Amino acid sequence: MARIEYRNPDGSRQQIEVTAGTSVMRAALEGGVAGIIGECGGQAMCATCHVYVPDQAGLPPVSEDEEEMLDCTAAERTGQSRLGCQLRGGEHFTELTVHVPETQV
Repeated sequence: MARIEYRNPDGSRQQIEVTAGTSVMRAALEGGVAGIIGECGGQAMCATCHVYVPDQAGLPPVSEDEEEMLDCTAAERTGQSRLGCQLRGGEHFTELTVHVPETQV
């Protein structure tokens, strides 16, 4: 099991426990986290699961596809920007805090 804490723009927080292999995006969709759309279903072909990850230690590097999609985010891209579909609980982290941007589209 892994745990993800979503911090929303309004200051609220939501924690979700996930089984190994579940992405930050999929957990958000199944857990009803507002602000994560996941339009492409996790194929790194859109930027609607954009999140900010302050502590990226242990996470895989940004892939070429993720890099390209991060250039298309609706909210400002920063050095903390990642696509939630590319981060999987149990594989890449056991605990992770992500900040949901103001907008995805």
